[in-house]
Amino acid sequence: MKILGIIPARGGSKGIPGKNIKILGKKPLLQYTYESAKRSSLLSKVILSSDDQEIISIARKIDLDVPFTRPDYLAQDKTSSLEVIYHALNYFQERNIRFDAICLLQPTTPFRPENLIDRAIKKFIQGNYDSLITVKKVPAEFNPHWVFEDESGKLKLATGKKEIISRRQDLPTAYFRDGAIYLSKTDVILNQKSLYGQNIGFLENLDPRYVNLDTLEDWNKAEKILKESN
Repeated sequence: MKILGIIPARGGSKGIPGKNIKILGKKPLLQYTYESAKRSSLLSKVILSSDDQEIISIARKIDLDVPFTRPDYLAQDKTSSLEVIYHALNYFQERNIRFDAICLLQPTTPFRPENLIDRAIKKFIQGNYDSLITVKKVPAEFNPHWVFEDESGKLKLATGKKEIISRRQDLPTAYFRDGAIYLSKTDVILNQKSLYGQNIGFLENLDPRYVNLDTLEDWNKAEKILKESN
């Protein structure tokens, strides 16, 4: 299977200014994700999609391929990942280069175990999924069966169930997207206009070094993880 790895990194981050090229440890943030991608033997090609010339310059210094500059209208706060992927796929299709699937690798989840990407790709192919995402377990106290919504001043279970599961041991396992890996078939993206499709696989990421960088508090957590790892 021919798989395109896409590292999206736009400029204009508000929560953490200059986030994608801000130095974490001793290297720019996006370098962590690129190094993980380089270790994969199953990604056919890895590229950066960015609108920002400073980000592009730093990416090229670390030998990350930047085949195009993403237009400004695709680098807004409300721009979806799907729009970024469309743009990248169209760029290659116009040059008669086709990929069977894409692997979206967000720099904001910098810590990935060495073989996570290839393990995800192998499961994605073997399961013939429309898409596959990496996940982590939801702590019991945040399990959807213990989460409530406000309904006119009264609480109702977010699951829609009438009865509350009282024992922790009886809670079904729930997962949340960790943001490390999104795999999706090109046909699903283009024909169904979806990153996920109907048949979604998952791979649990057991690495304890988890952080998804959105705020300065998250950044401090990432620095602490690095310090403790070293």
